Amino acid sequence: MTGPDNMLEVVNPFDQKPIDAVILADWNMIDNWLETANNLHRNRGNWLPAYRRIDILKKTIKIMESRSERLAFQIANEGGKPLKDARIEVSRAINSVELSIEELSHLAGTEVPMDLTQAGAERMAFTTREPIGPVVAVSAFNHPLNLIVHQVVPALATGCPVLVKPADDTPLSCKSFLNILYEAGLPEEWCRFAPCDIPTAEKMVTDPRVAFFSFIGSSKVGWMLRSKLAPGTRCALEHGGAAPVIIDEDADRQTMIPNLLKGGFYHSGQVCVSVQRIFAPRSQAADIAEELAAGASELIIGNAIAPETDCGPLIRPREVTRIANWVEEAVSGGADIIGGGKKLSDTTYEPTVLLNPSPDARVSTSEIFGPVVCVYEYETMAQAFDQANALPYAFQSAVFTKNLDVAMQAIQQLDASAVMVNDHTAFRVDWMPFAGRRQSGYNTGGIGHTMRDMTQEKMAVIKL
Repeated sequence: MTGPDNMLEVVNPFDQKPIDAVILADWNMIDNWLETANNLHRNRGNWLPAYRRIDILKKTIKIMESRSERLAFQIANEGGKPLKDARIEVSRAINSVELSIEELSHLAGTEVPMDLTQAGAERMAFTTREPIGPVVAVSAFNHPLNLIVHQVVPALATGCPVLVKPADDTPLSCKSFLNILYEAGLPEEWCRFAPCDIPTAEKMVTDPRVAFFSFIGSSKVGWMLRSKLAPGTRCALEHGGAAPVIIDEDADRQTMIPNLLKGGFYHSGQVCVSVQRIFAPRSQAADIAEELAAGASELIIGNAIAPETDCGPLIRPREVTRIANWVEEAVSGGADIIGGGKKLSDTTYEPTVLLNPSPDARVSTSEIFGPVVCVYEYETMAQAFDQANALPYAFQSAVFTKNLDVAMQAIQQLDASAVMVNDHTAFRVDWMPFAGRRQSGYNTGGIGHTMRDMTQEKMAVIKL
């Protein structure tokens, strides 16, 4: 929340107690930063050589490792991610920096054959890759360290200056990471901490000096900003979905149920590929819903900084109210509450399992982004695929089966950028391609893929 003198107050989302505050940047400040970034890129004498970038990133890794517990606590404290999961996020963030260093050795051009026709004879050609230019990154709250690393480090590794606007709820992890970069030797003009209000952020994103715009957040905001980008600005958008899971009749329920519980209730469902819609055979759907509800009832809900917490708070009290309204609407439309379904406090909602919500209910058509999992009955596998593919969102999906033919059919039939076989939809490692289809996003995330997006090819043709 914005406080006096243009300060952004940061609170613990469980108890709403203030933690810290950051100063919002105004347009004059950001305008100067953009001009500096533009000059850094346009004057090639200012470019940081790869060996220096690598040295800075190696020092960054060492500092992060020495402060891993402090960074994890900060993630839990400002973002509500349980401490046990926040520790994993820190490990992933460190690995993401390592991946950026490794990827630099693969970020190379190619030879282009020229004598395929007489017109190209007596020539040789090759390509090189250059930094695309100033990057503006706008990030989300749910992985406040690793998402920042995914947006900032590929830019720096490839030689692009970057301005980063963290989520208003979680700016502290971003600030800590940028301070680590400075401590590791990065000149501050190469990476600016730019929390700001919405009008200023839009002006920054759409400025013609921006070469690449990286956005992680809501579909509505991302597509709106893309429509306003200056001519020539490239972009990558990562939104969300309503991830579908297909369960085959022979699925191993003993291993599947814990897997779905993790995929559905990790970070209280505040993950863009969180398990949301589970399609099960009619004869098994009710039993599967009961088993999920039983597992969900054992999850410990509380302040994310407590070591025993499994499910922390929703990021804002209004999200608890929204989810309660969506569940109430689904029940009014015919859904059965198999487990949960209660607002526990202003900041927490009980992990919930619904059976057979209406296809028109918001829990069926929109991203819940909360601790709610829906189970639907299906008669045939073809019907399950049709229901899974019915929305304008398409991100990661999953199928649980012992049958190779069913697994291959799901891989072919599901409209998704990734199909997990016998694993939940929220699985990710940081080097794999990570992309939303249709309204779920644009371009591809993952360290190496982002680094390629933030560079551009230049070809040299030499007449012999």
